[in-house]
Amino acid sequence: MVKKHVPDPPNLKKYGVPLYSVAWIPQSILKSLQNVTTDDDHSSDDAADHKSSPETEAVDAGKYLVFAGGGGDSRSGIPNSVLLAHFDVVSDSLSDPPVFKLGTNSELPYRMALHPNGEGIICAMEKPKCCRWFDWDQNEDAEIHKLGLKVSEKLLTQLDNVGQQLALAFNNDGTTLAAGGEDGSLRVFKWPSMENILNESNAHSTVKDLHFSSDGKLIVSLGGGGPCRVWDVSSAIVLATLANENRENFSSCRFSQTNDGTQVLYIAARTDKGFGSIVTWNTQTWERISSKHILRDPICAFNVSADGKFLACGTPEGDIVIVNSTNMQIQTMIKKAHLGVVTALAFSPDSRALASVSMDSSARVTIIEEKKNGGGLSLWIAIFIFLLAIAASFLKVEGIEKLKLQYYNQL
Repeated sequence: MVKKHVPDPPNLKKYGVPLYSVAWIPQSILKSLQNVTTDDDHSSDDAADHKSSPETEAVDAGKYLVFAGGGGDSRSGIPNSVLLAHFDVVSDSLSDPPVFKLGTNSELPYRMALHPNGEGIICAMEKPKCCRWFDWDQNEDAEIHKLGLKVSEKLLTQLDNVGQQLALAFNNDGTTLAAGGEDGSLRVFKWPSMENILNESNAHSTVKDLHFSSDGKLIVSLGGGGPCRVWDVSSAIVLATLANENRENFSSCRFSQTNDGTQVLYIAARTDKGFGSIVTWNTQTWERISSKHILRDPICAFNVSADGKFLACGTPEGDIVIVNSTNMQIQTMIKKAHLGVVTALAFSPDSRALASVSMDSSARVTIIEEKKNGGGLSLWIAIFIFLLAIAASFLKVEGIEKLKLQYYNQL
C-alpha cells in the first residue's frame, strides 16, 4: 500500500538552504519603510489626504523574519544566502518563496545578530572566517514593500582574521556588541565605534553562546565542555563561574526575569544520561535555584521570550518544546517539527510566536496559545467535592443513628 503524502502546513516552508540563524525584523524598520513608501507615492498630495495602500496596511498585519545559511563550499551546489520572509498572522503562513534573497557567494553566513534598533545585521561567516555587516535596502526587486538587504561598506576590521565566531549578541539598546570565537576568545565592543571593552583570549576552550542581561551590565558566556562565566561589562572582570557540578554539558544560556521582575539566568544542559534539562540560577548569589528535566533528548537550540513567560527548546530529532517558565511544565510540544536538527530559535518581540530553523532547510513559525490557568477553578471543584464527601458522611452517620434509635425503641 502506497503511503499517502501529507503536505507541509502553511507555517512550515523549505527555502533550499540549510538554515543556521533566525531573527524577527523590528517593527521600526517596517514603519520607517512604510513612511518612505507613503512619501514617495503621495509626494504631491496634502499630508491630510494620505491613505494607506493595501501594501502598507499589510505591514501592520504581518511579521517579517530574516534567515541565514547555506551549503558552504561552492562545490556542494547549495547556495549561501541571507533570506527575508513574510509571516501572515491571520492565515498562519510563511511566504513561499521568500520575499527577498541575497546571495553571499562563497561566504557561508553561520551566526547572526540583528541590531535591536534596526540599524542592520551582522553575520559571522564560516568561510572566510570573518564578520560582515548588512544594511537594509529598499530593493526594487523585492516582492513586498521593497524590503531588502545589501552588503554594507562598513568594515568590521576588529573581527577580521580572528577566526570563526560561534556566537554574536547585542545588548538591548544596541550600544554594545559581543562576539565569541571558536578559539575560546571573548570580545566586547562599543557600538558603532567598535572600541574594545573586553578582550579575553582564553575565556573558554570554545565559546558556544553569549547573552547580555536586560540592563546591559552583565554578559554571560558559555564554553564547550567547561563552566559558564558571568562578566561585568564595565570592569571586564569575572563575577561568577558557574560549574557543571552534576556532570552536565551546558549548551545555551539566557538572562530573563520572573513574574515578580526578579532577574534569573537559564542554562540549557545535557545530563550525564543524555536528557535535556534547564538549570535556573539566582543572579544575586549565583547559586542554583532549580534544575528541571524537560526532554529525553539533548537541547541543541534554546531561547527565552521577551516577557519571560516562555522557554523554547529544540532537539537534534527536530522536535520543538515550549515551556511555561512559571511552573517549568511543557506547554506545547511539536514532534518532528523539522526533519533535521533544530539550529536556532527566536521569539517574536511580542512573545506571541516562535520561529525555528533547521539544517533540513526548513523554517517554521509556531503561534503560542496561552493556556488559561484553571488552577483556581480546580481548587473550588476540589473544595466542593470535599464538602460533598463530608455531607455524605454526616448523612450516613445520622441515618445510622436513626436506625439505632428505632431499634432501641422497639426493645
